[in-house]
Amino acid sequence: MIRPLDILLTALAPCIWGSTYLVTTQMLPEGYPLTAATLRALPAGLLLLALTRTLPRGGWIWRSVVLGMFNFSIFWWLLFVAAYRLPGGVAATVGAVQPLIVLFLARLLLNQAVRPAAVIAGLGGLVGVALLVLGPRAAMDIPGIAAALGGAVSMAFGTVLTRRWQPPVSALTFTAWQLVAGGMLLLPAALLLEPPLPALTPAHVAGFAYLGLIGGAVTYVLWFRGIALLGPSRAAPLGLLSPVAAVLLGWAFLTQAPGAIQALGMAMVILSVWVGQRAQAAPTAPDAIPLPDRSAPRHP
Repeated sequence: MIRPLDILLTALAPCIWGSTYLVTTQMLPEGYPLTAATLRALPAGLLLLALTRTLPRGGWIWRSVVLGMFNFSIFWWLLFVAAYRLPGGVAATVGAVQPLIVLFLARLLLNQAVRPAAVIAGLGGLVGVALLVLGPRAAMDIPGIAAALGGAVSMAFGTVLTRRWQPPVSALTFTAWQLVAGGMLLLPAALLLEPPLPALTPAHVAGFAYLGLIGGAVTYVLWFRGIALLGPSRAAPLGLLSPVAAVLLGWAFLTQAPGAIQALGMAMVILSVWVGQRAQAAPTAPDAIPLPDRSAPRHP
């Protein structure tokens, strides 16, 4: 049985991700998307791996690489590209299509029914995010929009495959495997395609540390745990809370007070998340895959 606390803990992850745009634009050196993604993934993954002291074996080696690629390498790289090239509103609006992509991927890869109410909720959430963050002067940079859309597709694949491949280890260990794999895939690209970082200021260091430890390690432990308990079709709509958090943080730290249209968009997003949860909680919905039995062997 899914507890409200499980939904709240899963929702906490996208709420924290809402700070990514603020931290990226205000605290990181500009123009280093691959390096920023690498420094967000690899140090945090190595730290978690040192804590768990459990390496993947057998089929979990290549699965960890595939999941790390979708959830971190591709997604974070394109996320930073979109954050650098687009206003936050445009990037968030394009990214809000992810719950809809998850619905259809879950149908294809997990044989889960696509519920009309969930589709309506996803469309409503997309409109709500557009009202919330898309301003009249939003710049339509084609490479930036392509990056935001590609990032949404990548995370959708990662979300569904995370549910399909549930390992016999804790969410902490599962997150460590993926962060290390994703960071290792990013590292050569960052070294070859981007210049060395400039001398880092204390703000830069704090920004990288926050995105890696809090925005990476902690949130993805919660997120992968949530996918295991709730299923991808129920977890994905919670990602719409990320732009809500971003607007509220902009209000708090950048004095960007939301107007009436933004308030309407925020209400639509919250309503869409609630409708999406109700739709996927219907009695005929497939049960979520339970968390692995810790008494089982730790490796296949």
